[in-house]
Amino acid sequence: MSVFERYLSVWVLLCIVVGVALGQWLPAPFQWLGGLEVARVNIPVGLLIWIMIVPMLLRIDFATLHEVKKHWRGFGVTLFINWAVKPFSMALLGWIFIRHLFARYLPEAQIDSYIAGLILLAAAPCTAMVFVWSRLVNGEPLFTLSQVALNDTIMIFAFAPIVALLLGLSSIVVPWDTLLTSVVLYIVVPVMLAQIWRKLLLAKGRQVFDAALAKIGPWSISALLLTLVLLFAFQGKAIAGQPLVILMLAVPITIQVYFNAALAYWLNRRFGEAHCVAGPSALIGASNFFELAVATAISLFGFESGAALATVVGVLIEVPVMLSVVHLVKRTANWYEVRTR
Repeated sequence: MSVFERYLSVWVLLCIVVGVALGQWLPAPFQWLGGLEVARVNIPVGLLIWIMIVPMLLRIDFATLHEVKKHWRGFGVTLFINWAVKPFSMALLGWIFIRHLFARYLPEAQIDSYIAGLILLAAAPCTAMVFVWSRLVNGEPLFTLSQVALNDTIMIFAFAPIVALLLGLSSIVVPWDTLLTSVVLYIVVPVMLAQIWRKLLLAKGRQVFDAALAKIGPWSISALLLTLVLLFAFQGKAIAGQPLVILMLAVPITIQVYFNAALAYWLNRRFGEAHCVAGPSALIGASNFFELAVATAISLFGFESGAALATVVGVLIEVPVMLSVVHLVKRTANWYEVRTR
């Protein structure tokens, strides 16, 4: 892992402090930035999101989708967790914790928005950091690459309907046009740009491609951190008034990560899949495409919404929680292999 990746949670915490401070001291410039919108899409954040996502998507090779047949059980388990379990389990956890157990401690006007943010976070499988997690557990690289490519393909068609369904079940009204605009802006267009750029770089040789990835790699994290500063500048008053909100939002997110990772890991073992596939399968099943969630939350509900804050909390706990899952996967390798030999 790079320094940026290894200490992502530290950088996020610093962004919280800086963003809240700037929002308190210099509110006018941030209000002006927040007003730069076209069709409810904030222009500065939209540009930052593209800078975040495109370098990550450059790593995706859709030609690897033929690898699905080699590890069909692992693919089946991961797809089941990502699309049939994770979004719905998060909606349930949001209902339990945010709408009921923690409701008295949260601002009533933001409860629906918090739940919406949690759903957005869970509805998109991770596409970038899973390469790091997979490498740390000695995962099968072709499985990881193929699974991410497959998830990206499904996400183009399934993200909007699943989000709309779950928000509807939670009695949260979301305009379809805004949701579909988010899908086009933050999934379809970046995927197309990344694949065109990828082909142009590979045409010059693998060495040129690898050098470009190394050079632009820090762009993603840097753009993410700058976006977080903007978010927390707008969220400053809410956070200062309700500092425990972040902790309460972290509870369902953390439970969801461990639950989905454990379920995917156990199902792979139950179906006799190799540990080098079960590890990345569990990690892909547990992690989230938080960049997309943050962007969509801002587009749908705005900078100052509880949905935007909930997705940012997902960023805050992503690295430490996922590293703990990596540790558990590695520590249980012997137990796993006894069943699958």
